[in-house]
Amino acid sequence: MTPKELLKFIGEKEVKIIDLRFTDLPGLWQHFSIMPHELTDEAFEEGIGFDGSSIRGFQQIQESDMLLIPDAGTAFLDPFAAHTTLDIVCNVRDPMTLEPYSRDPRYVAQKAEQYLVSTGLAKKSYFGPEAEFFILDDIRFDQSYNYGYYYVDSAEGFWNSGREEKPNLGYKPRYKEGYFPVPPMDSLQDMRSEIMLTLEDIGITVEVHHHEVSTAGQGEIDMRFDTLTRMADKLLMFKYVIKNVARRHGKTATFMPKPIFMDNGSGMHVHQSLWNDKKNLFYQPGGYADLSKEAIYYIGGILKHAASLLAFCAPGTNSYRRLVPGYEAPINLIYSQRNRSAAVRIPAYSRSERAKRLEVRFPDPSCNPYLAFSAMLMAGLDGIQNKIQPPEPIDKNLYDLEPEEKKKVRSTPGSLEEVLNALEADHQFLLKGDVFTPDVIETWLDYKRTHELDAVRLRPHPYEFALYFDI
Repeated sequence: MTPKELLKFIGEKEVKIIDLRFTDLPGLWQHFSIMPHELTDEAFEEGIGFDGSSIRGFQQIQESDMLLIPDAGTAFLDPFAAHTTLDIVCNVRDPMTLEPYSRDPRYVAQKAEQYLVSTGLAKKSYFGPEAEFFILDDIRFDQSYNYGYYYVDSAEGFWNSGREEKPNLGYKPRYKEGYFPVPPMDSLQDMRSEIMLTLEDIGITVEVHHHEVSTAGQGEIDMRFDTLTRMADKLLMFKYVIKNVARRHGKTATFMPKPIFMDNGSGMHVHQSLWNDKKNLFYQPGGYADLSKEAIYYIGGILKHAASLLAFCAPGTNSYRRLVPGYEAPINLIYSQRNRSAAVRIPAYSRSERAKRLEVRFPDPSCNPYLAFSAMLMAGLDGIQNKIQPPEPIDKNLYDLEPEEKKKVRSTPGSLEEVLNALEADHQFLLKGDVFTPDVIETWLDYKRTHELDAVRLRPHPYEFALYFDI
């Protein structure tokens, strides 16, 4: 909708509250609400003021004032609010210069799309994330000077197979066997269907939903692909819907990559393609998996910059509990038509020009999608521009490789510290076209090191007591 159409829509639907939404640097939706009479024609040009000093990764206290510019095309009626509420995604601007704010993640994504066009390589980039998540019955965690713990529970968890439930009816997925069993073992079928229908109601096309591998309430719901910025908008809408439907049922949802020990974690495989009008630049019949040379070079860029990409795509300490061998994790920096442990996969069912795409498998759903999608696009474009040739594809089982062959396969780094160091050393490709600015990179590195890496490193881990208390 245009601003005028949106204002008319507000009157027709008798909207009572306007909720303005934007994203902090780590990737969490923020909001505040106004009355409908405050949303005027001028607000779409001049913006609405707010205090940015308490927003993670934004301004300092002495420069706190900021502006939100509503994007009328993103508006949707909130399916959870008690009063008729219209949610609108916004861009952030500096109130002094009226320029877009460099650390607004949505602005980074918009610049990435503009840069793609400026290269002349393609007009559109399409992204399709497959975000996995857990729906749980109970989560408790706390940390103080003299204790630290977490407790996660799910009625589906196989650890509850012997619990007194008056009665316990069984049907709990065994560890790593949660993929595709029908109800009653899949106890969340109806809830995922409700999520899917709610997503459709707010304008997000959904393709499929199912239970995932983990024993404890793990699910996946796949949205139809869209352009980069709009897909990032939709991923935040997606998280909002899943969390609120779960809460409506007295449960809680998390996109944390690895909340459960010794079982599969949650990834977010991201399908990607570049298009010029109706031509898919990644499609060329006759090549490996019918990929064009541009697609191969794009893969080359992704694999070359994988370590620094992970700083945005798998951005937490918990991400590296998932990226380990043995849980179908994509830790091998290769590409393949078949291998699910490969960092980049070409889906076997993407045979037509319309369907041909790459699937980058190492991201997880804790990422900020505006930054992760933009970083992957910039790495892929760097690959095309510099004709970066990736290693030869490997289609056989990587676990069956001879030791000499295995040595040649690079792996993803094993910690947040490693990928932050990699980003610090390798980020020039992100600065092209002023897409990522130095202050975004510096702020990201400082925030992650101070608020996450050091915060986890300095605290005793509960399992350390089992290892060392009696020494």
